[in-house]
Amino acid sequence: MQPMKKQFVVDTNVLLEDPKALLQLRNGAENDVFIPYHVLLELNKFKKDPRLGHIVARVVKVLGEHPEAFKILKAEKIADAFDSHVDNFILDEISISGIDKPILVTNDKILQLQAASKGIESEAYRESVPFKSEAEYYTGFLDNGSGPIANSFRWAEGRPVFHGPEGEKVINYQHKVWNVTPRGVYQNLALELLTHEGIPVVSIQSEAGYGKSFLALAAAMHLVLEKKSHQKIYVVKPMYEIGQKLGYLPGKVEEKMEPYTRYISDLVMKLHALRPANRLFTNPDVYPPQFDLKKFELLPLAYIRGMTIENAVVIVDEMQNLSRNETRALLSRMGENVKCVCLGDTRQIDNPYLSQENNGLNWVVKKFKGAEIYAHLVLKGEKSRGPITDLVIKSGL
Repeated sequence: MQPMKKQFVVDTNVLLEDPKALLQLRNGAENDVFIPYHVLLELNKFKKDPRLGHIVARVVKVLGEHPEAFKILKAEKIADAFDSHVDNFILDEISISGIDKPILVTNDKILQLQAASKGIESEAYRESVPFKSEAEYYTGFLDNGSGPIANSFRWAEGRPVFHGPEGEKVINYQHKVWNVTPRGVYQNLALELLTHEGIPVVSIQSEAGYGKSFLALAAAMHLVLEKKSHQKIYVVKPMYEIGQKLGYLPGKVEEKMEPYTRYISDLVMKLHALRPANRLFTNPDVYPPQFDLKKFELLPLAYIRGMTIENAVVIVDEMQNLSRNETRALLSRMGENVKCVCLGDTRQIDNPYLSQENNGLNWVVKKFKGAEIYAHLVLKGEKSRGPITDLVIKSGL
């Protein structure tokens, strides 16, 4: 006796996360897949979004190439505006569809609760959650009984041992990069990875306050201005809160971004005070700083698409706010002689379509772990920005 077909109804956020989700859910012809009409309307709305437009194009391409893989649910009424009430229209379409035992597939937990109130079964898209926050569980350290992983650490007699490209070595020395002295052993190990010429991709996970951005910028300035192994520093920030509003802000790109990246400028100026970095600026005596775009550039994610970056240090800040597709699109822009530093905290997600397990930083750790050119580290310790931040971390606020 063959198992009964499952009747899946796909929400917008699932298609945006994985344009091929309907094919995964259909599993050949094992199940039926339905798309609510209001999901198509939402996709039509998002096609002009600078962050989502390219993903919507991929979704539409899959739908056009596989018309047999799904059916569209009809709508009795059309929403006047696309706000939180659109979810109610999607639920109404499911209710009147006549589908026997529909299963709404959505990563929106509120919509799952709303579906339950209407007697509609729901579940998360399982392909979006294939693991549990790998970026936190894999700290960069291994137990002594575990086999070595490329560019990982272990403890031996109270000292960190690095299993790096040159073999094993004890890290019994302290780095000093751009006059920055690490506050603890984990910051010192972060600088080991950030300045290592044989490890072009590094990810660092930690809560706010442990110095991720500060250390990454110090290492970048060391590589570009002191060692001169790279020519330029890029800082890429996924500014989810800007969305389409970026185009309405006055001025050039860097001026539009300034309210959202001021902390980066402040960190650069702090490093400039520790050791002059005049070559980064057109005029180092003004604030906010005017960066020389030949040496330092702040870029929103949308501006990376289509670029090929070479001979540069690229710092991706708040990578937990990137989707898997955006992460792939970004990292595939990296050409020759690039040091790419991925920073983030998987517990601090601003993008409502992502989760602690399903985000760009976590996907990088999951897919790159063990690669010879990649390293990951979770920053720990007691010292951070200052006593108030220390108290927040210690108390678990």
